[in-house]
Amino acid sequence: MTDIFDQASRIEQLQRDLAIAKHRQPKTASAIYCDDCGEPIPELRRKTIVGCTRCVSCQQIAETKAKGYRR
Repeated sequence: MTDIFDQASRIEQLQRDLAIAKHRQPKTASAIYCDDCGEPIPELRRKTIVGCTRCVSCQQIAETKAKGYRR
């Protein structure tokens, strides 16, 4: 009997892990151009940070503003 329960537990854990992994994947592809300044986003950044919408400079500015600092 314990084999059935162990197998069920493993299947349940696998399903949970797959659901979590699917949830963490970005829903959209990276933007080609920055939403803020309109400059092209480098290909390496788009591939590394899937779903990015800003270039590095604009992202730094946005994060600084989010922290409440002035530039």
